[in-house]
Amino acid sequence: MIYAIQNQIQEQLDNISGSLRAFSLKLTGNTVDAEDLYQDTALRIITNADKYRQGTNFKAWAVTIMRNIFINNYRKKVRRNMIIDQTPNNYYINSGDKLVENDGETNVAYNELMKMVNTLPDDFRRPFLMAYQGFKYDEIAEQLGSPLGTIKSRIF
Repeated sequence: MIYAIQNQIQEQLDNISGSLRAFSLKLTGNTVDAEDLYQDTALRIITNADKYRQGTNFKAWAVTIMRNIFINNYRKKVRRNMIIDQTPNNYYINSGDKLVENDGETNVAYNELMKMVNTLPDDFRRPFLMAYQGFKYDEIAEQLGSPLGTIKSRIF
């Protein structure tokens, strides 16, 4: 019975693979990441075939899985706080640390920026630094005990 369900799921997946590939490209913006996202989605669909409810919209179910995988991957990337500079020198900048492994000019600019940030009133400086460290607006609002709108206005 399980194999029959998986075969049906595989058949439906084959029917919508073009749409899923196009959606993955739209989400990621490049073909390599799009293919990875499609493969992750196909694997998740096949391994969770028993969770699909017959008679419901398969394509909507598959797109939801893909979107959720994309969002989770994005959140993981943000949590790592790793930004790769796309310039030819390929410096690695860890936005969560005070010390930037880069040339002296960047360190000077960073130190000047931090001096300016430290002159901000505490009500503005704390939310700004938390956002810089990768916290979400709602997490900042909760930790500081301020309304979400207030936090957003203080950061931008």
